[in-house]
Amino acid sequence: MSAPAALRRGQSVFELLEPHLPGVSKPIQYVGGELNSTVKDWDCGAGSEESGGQTVRWALMYPDAYEVGLPNQGVQILYEVLNERDWIVAERTYAVWPDMERVLREQAIPQFTVDAHRPVGDFDLFGLSFSTELGYTNMINALDLAGIPLRAADRTEDHPVVLAGGHAAFNPEPIAEFLDAAVLGDGEEVVLAISDIVREWKAEDRPGGRDELLRRLAVTGNVYVPRFYDVVYAEDGSIEAVVPNRPGIPFRVRKHTLMDLDAWPYPAKPLVPLAETVHERFSVEIFRGCTRGCRFCQAGMITRPVRERSIETIGDMVENGIRKSGFEEVGLLSLSSADHTEIGDVAKGLADRYEGSNVSLSLPSTRVDAFNITLANEFSRNGRRSGLTFAPEGGSERMRKVINKMVTEEDLIRTVATAYSHGWRQVKLYFMVGLPTETDEDVLQVAELAKAVIAKGREVAGHNDIRCTVSIGGFVPKPHTPFQWAAQLDVETTDERLKQLRDTVRADKKFGRAIGFRYHDGKPGIIEGLLSRGDRRVARVIEEVWRDGGRFDGWSEHFSYDRWIAAAERGLAGTGVDLDWFTTRERDYDEVLPWDHLDSGLDKDWLWGDWEDALAVADGSADVEVEDCRWTPCYDCGVCPEMGTEIQIGPTGQQLLPLSVV
Repeated sequence: MSAPAALRRGQSVFELLEPHLPGVSKPIQYVGGELNSTVKDWDCGAGSEESGGQTVRWALMYPDAYEVGLPNQGVQILYEVLNERDWIVAERTYAVWPDMERVLREQAIPQFTVDAHRPVGDFDLFGLSFSTELGYTNMINALDLAGIPLRAADRTEDHPVVLAGGHAAFNPEPIAEFLDAAVLGDGEEVVLAISDIVREWKAEDRPGGRDELLRRLAVTGNVYVPRFYDVVYAEDGSIEAVVPNRPGIPFRVRKHTLMDLDAWPYPAKPLVPLAETVHERFSVEIFRGCTRGCRFCQAGMITRPVRERSIETIGDMVENGIRKSGFEEVGLLSLSSADHTEIGDVAKGLADRYEGSNVSLSLPSTRVDAFNITLANEFSRNGRRSGLTFAPEGGSERMRKVINKMVTEEDLIRTVATAYSHGWRQVKLYFMVGLPTETDEDVLQVAELAKAVIAKGREVAGHNDIRCTVSIGGFVPKPHTPFQWAAQLDVETTDERLKQLRDTVRADKKFGRAIGFRYHDGKPGIIEGLLSRGDRRVARVIEEVWRDGGRFDGWSEHFSYDRWIAAAERGLAGTGVDLDWFTTRERDYDEVLPWDHLDSGLDKDWLWGDWEDALAVADGSADVEVEDCRWTPCYDCGVCPEMGTEIQIGPTGQQLLPLSVV
C-alpha cells in the first residue's frame, strides 16, 4: 500500500476519501473537525525560533475504532501537550472498520489522520497507545494501510519512527519486530523530550540516518529501542539473556514518572466527539498510581507511587472542562478514586458548586472499604442515582486474602446494606475466575455472596425490588506483578467453572431472577495471556493472525479463537515452545522473563517474595497482608528509591470555593 503519486508529502487525502464516505458505516467518524481539535500548518515550525526552523510531526493512534479511541484520555493529553508547541504538529488516527479498509485498499488511499486527513506515513513519528494487547493486529493493519513496512528492520529514514506506549508497553517484546521504540510510564514529559531529539537530528540534516536517530533516543536510558538488544535463547526454549548489541545502550530501560500533577492539568481542551462514543463525559484524573497492593493488578503496580491532584486543581479542571466541552457528566477517575485523601471535600465542594444545574458527578468502581453513604449522596445530589459498582474480585475470603484484596464478606454485606437502605436498587459486583490456587468451591462462593447481597438488600429496603449484577472476568497474569510467575487457567477449566456458577445462580428460585450474570468464556483470556507474557517469537503469530483477517480482536464479534490457535501452531513451529508454554505454565524465580530488562522500579525480589506470600496464604501456612504504604511505613517495593520519586498525597487544607459570578 502506498499513497497516490500525485500527493505531496503531508497533503490531505480528503478529496480522494470524500466520495466514498456515503458507502461506509458511521462515516462521521472519519470526518474530523471535533470541538477543540487542532489543525496546524504542515510546516508550522519553519518560522519558529525555538524549533530552529524544523517541524516535528506526530501521528497519534489509539488502535481501536473511533468510538473507543476518541475518549481515551492518554491520547487526548499527548495530543494537547504536543500541539501547545508551535513547532510540533500532532494529529490523531484510529482503526478503520472493515468496510473502510476495503475502500482504502481498492482506491489506494493510505491510513489517514482525522484532523487534516494527512497520510500517516508522512509523519516523523507514529505513536500508538496500548491499554490492551488485543489491539496488536489493528496496529499491523494500520502500518500496512499507511505504507509503512511492517518490520522495523525494513524501514528507512523516510518512514515514521513507530513508537508504543501505554500499559501494554511494559512488555513490548511480542511486537518488538514491528516497533522502532517503546516508552514505559507517563508520557507527558517524554514526548516533548523525544520531539527535541528529533528536531535536533533534523536540524543537523539527519546525520547517520534512522539508525542514528534511534541511537540518540536509546542512549537517554528512557526510550527502549528493541533493535539494539539481542535475545539469546537456551536449548529448552527459555530466554538465556537479553543484552545490548552496541556500546552506550543501557542494560535496563527506565519508566517515566510524572511528578506534580497540578503542573500538568490536562486535558484542558477536551475533544467532543462527532459520533457516539463509549464514554460521553468529561473525565478528570484526580490522582495517579495505587499502592493498595492487589497482587493481580498490573495498573496499580506499574503506576506507583501515588500522586494526588490538589482539590483546587481538580475544581479548576472540572469547571474548565465543562465550559470548554459542554459535557454534563464529569467522571473523577483514578485506579481507586475514593482513596483520594480529600475525596469528601472534593465531592461536597463540587456538589455544592453545581447543585441545581445539569452537571452530574460520577466515580468509577469503588472499593468496598472506601465507600461511605455520605460520599455516595454527594455524587447523586442532583438526582442522578446510578447503580453502584464494587469489585471484591475473589468469591471466597480465602481467595481475597491470596490476592491481597482484604475485604471480608461482612464488609461487603455491611456496605451494600447501607446503599440499599438509602434508596439504591442496583449493585454490580465484579469478580475474576482463574486466580492462582483457585478451586471450584472458591468460584461457587460468588453465587453465595450474591445471594447474601440480595437477601440483605430485601431486608433493609423492605421490598423485593433489588438487583445485583455479577460480572466475571478471566484472570490474565501480567508482567511486573507478583503473579507474573503464575500459571494461567486453561480454557476448558475456566469455562467449566463459569458454567457451574451460572447454573448455580439460575437454579435458585428465591434469588436467581434478581441476580444478573455476565461473563466471557476463557478463550480471549488465553490469547491475551500469550500476548501479555510472550517474547519476540510471538510476533510471527500476530502477523499470521493479521494475514488471516484478524482485526479488532478486543471485540467479541470479531475475535476468532480458532484463527489464533492455528496461527500459534504455524508461527511457533520449530521454536521449541507453544501456546501452553507462554500461558498455562508456571515460571520459577531463576527464569529470565522477557521484560526483565525493562525497569518499572519494582524490585524483582520483592515481587517474588509477595508471590511466595500469596502461596503461603493459599495453603494456610501464613496470613500475610500487604498494607497500603500511603498510611504505613515503606515496605520496600523499590519504586521510590529506584525512580527517585515519592508519594504525593494530602491533606492540603485547601477548599473548593464557589465560582465567582462575573
